[in-house]
Formats: sequence, structure tokens, C-alpha cells
Amino acid sequence: MGTLASVLRPVLLVIAGCSLGLSAGDVLPDVVAKPGWDDLPPIKVDAASEWPWWRGPGCNGLAAPGQEPVLAWGEQTNLRWRTELPRIGHGSPCLRGGCIYVAAGEAKEGVIWVLAFDQASGKKLWQTEVYRGAIPKMHADNSPASATIACDGERLFFPYQTKSEARMAALDLTGKVVWNFSYGPYESIQGFSSSPALYHSAVLLAVDGKENKQITALHRKTGAVVWRSSRVAERESYTPPLVAHIAGRDQVVVSGPARTRSHDPMTGTPLWDCEGPATTCAASVAFSRDTVFVLGGYPKRSLLAIRADGSGDVTASHVTWKEGNDNKKVGYIPSPLYHDGLLYEMVDKGIFRCYDAVSGTLAWEYDLKAPFYSSPVLVGSRLYVFDQKGKGHVFKAGRQCELLATNELSSGVYATPVFLGNRMYLRTLTALYCFGAP
Repeated sequence: MGTLASVLRPVLLVIAGCSLGLSAGDVLPDVVAKPGWDDLPPIKVDAASEWPWWRGPGCNGLAAPGQEPVLAWGEQTNLRWRTELPRIGHGSPCLRGGCIYVAAGEAKEGVIWVLAFDQASGKKLWQTEVYRGAIPKMHADNSPASATIACDGERLFFPYQTKSEARMAALDLTGKVVWNFSYGPYESIQGFSSSPALYHSAVLLAVDGKENKQITALHRKTGAVVWRSSRVAERESYTPPLVAHIAGRDQVVVSGPARTRSHDPMTGTPLWDCEGPATTCAASVAFSRDTVFVLGGYPKRSLLAIRADGSGDVTASHVTWKEGNDNKKVGYIPSPLYHDGLLYEMVDKGIFRCYDAVSGTLAWEYDLKAPFYSSPVLVGSRLYVFDQKGKGHVFKAGRQCELLATNELSSGVYATPVFLGNRMYLRTLTALYCFGAP
């Protein structure tokens, strides 16, 4: 592999309106967190009425309890509203304060937007251009707007890729851009897709391009770097960071490239790391009280259960079970879901699997015979999964496999649905839908 200088172009690093000149040969330095950075009020979320970031309020794909979303839906069935979306994007809806936020882009035109819609009616409230310029070639199934927006109640955070760098735009709730940060040089075979995570006064993002690999915490209000931790790896990766309280401590966990790594989200200090599950990963981490579940898909597919109470290299000591090596029934893109002692995993080619999360024993599998990118969501005792062609399937959660319903829409689904107040909010390749009983 060539040096950073030989393969990347010059870039200008912009931090909260201040410029630092960086040439392609410069390596972004690690940044140590300084005392007192956590100076904003705690983020408050109403889990019953808000879905403010990727995988929901609990970062686990679990919708608020007590809901009864519809089992039947379609263009004429239980449709509350439908709104056309400009161009394309694969990020899931972010719902906060009665609004829905999504991003969309057009590679040929070279433009990326953040949009806001009224949650009750689907009416578009505003549309802000966050980038205009060249957009690099990426995987045919990727888009210029594949990350899910995160909202802290005052600001929206949306990461994206330009021709030469990875960036994060922060907007206020009226659509005004308040800062726009560059993570430095970024080149990728497949294109950018990682979604941000929020922790205390920071927004965290993993950027794992061909050369520049880092996890960085930015101050949510100013965009200043709180801490940065770089890493060395042969390949790029695409996984969003997971921030959760696991094994008695707060951790930020990222799978890939090549290893799964945990950091202290206050300081960025490494806590533990483990070899695997694969060289390149894309799915989010699932977690139980004391274990993380990680899967990866290139060049070989495998699924690991890793006890999260270790320190240093835990490869030989903390892997409790493994599915693989190169098992074609292990997923790559859809994120797994943990609930009540079971781990649910949607394989890209359509096999839905359920494992005993402690032993790794397969409880059941069901072949839906269709490709998947969307991740499963649990609502009460039901699991909702959508394939790329637009079919949505509802399973009963538990150790026995039971398919409850299948419905079809006219457009494909790459994004993951959101469930609030007995309603399902779904982004297809062309539109934003709300389904619910009258």
C-alpha cells in the first residue's frame, strides 16, 4: 500500500469556521480530551414519541413498548400520508419534536440536502443544501446520503462525503447550518455511510477510509474536536459507532476494520480490542447487558459474541461464541438486534436467523428469498423487516418462528423503519410514508 502522500489529494481542514492547512501527506494527530469539555445540559429524549438517531432512543432497534402498529399496509391500506422525496438517500428517518428529518442527494448534479417534514401531515417544512460539488464514484447501491441524521433537540448532525474528504454538517432546527467540519482526506471503494452517535456534549463518528482511519468526538455546539483516536488497518470499513452502557461502564464500540474496538466515550482512551469479525464491516453492533455482538462480511463472513468487560487484546479470552468462518448465512449490511436472550440477524440474501444469545445455538431461520439492506426493528412482540424490493414482513419474536404478515409497496426499501405512537414511518427509494390505523 502506498503512503498517504502518494494516494490522497490536498485537503483543507475546516473546524467550526477556522481553517487549518493540511496536505495529503499529513496524518491527523490524536487528540486527548481536556477536562471540562462536557458543558452542555444532558440530552433528554421521550422514547414514546421520539426516534432521534440510528437504531432509536436506546441505540438497539427496540421501539417503545405498548404499541400496536398495523399488520397490513400498502398504497391504499392504512396509509396516513405519503410524501415524495427529492432524489435519493438511504438514511432512516430521524423523528424529534414533531418533525421528521432525512437527507437526500443527487450524485450527477453534485448536491446534498437535509430536509424537514411535519410528522402529523408529511408536509415539507424546509430543505437546506449542505454541499454542492463533485461526488465521487461509489457502490451502485449506495447514495450521497446514506447516514441517518442524529438530533440532540437543538441541532441536527449529518455526515457525508465530498470528492476528497468526509464531513459533518450541524444544522439548527430551522435548517440553518451552524458548523461544517472536515474529518480530513477520505477515499473509499464503496462510499461513505456511517451514522453519528451522541454522548454527553459530543457527537461521535467513525471514519474509516482507505488511509485516514479515526473515531472522533466533536463538541455538539461548536464543532471543536473533543478527542480523536486514530488506528492502523489494511482495509476500509463503514460501521457506525455504538455508544451504550455495557458490562458496567459506558463504551463506544466500533467493529472493523479487521478488529472490534472499544473506547471510553469521555476521553477516547482504548478499553479493549478483539480480532474480527472480518476485515471489512458495515453493520452496527448489537449488545446485551455484558456482551456485544458484531458481524462482518469481507473477505470472509463471521459473527462474534464478545464479553465487554475486558481490557487490552481480548481475542483469546472474551469471545464467548462465533458463527463462521465464511458462513454464507452470516449477514453483512443489516444490523443485528438483541432482545430477551435472543439475537436476531437478517442475512443480506434474505435468511432471517434467531440465535440463543448466550450459547450461540441457532433457534430458527426463515428464508425470505430476497435481498436485504434494511435492519430489523422490534415493536412489542413483533419483528418488522423490509427487503430491497419493497416487501415488508412481520414475525413473532421468540424461540419459535412464526411469520405473521407480508405486505408490498411499489418502491424498494433500503432504509430501516421507525415506529412511534402505533404508527410506522418508512422511507422507500422514492417517498416517505406514514402508516397507521384510522
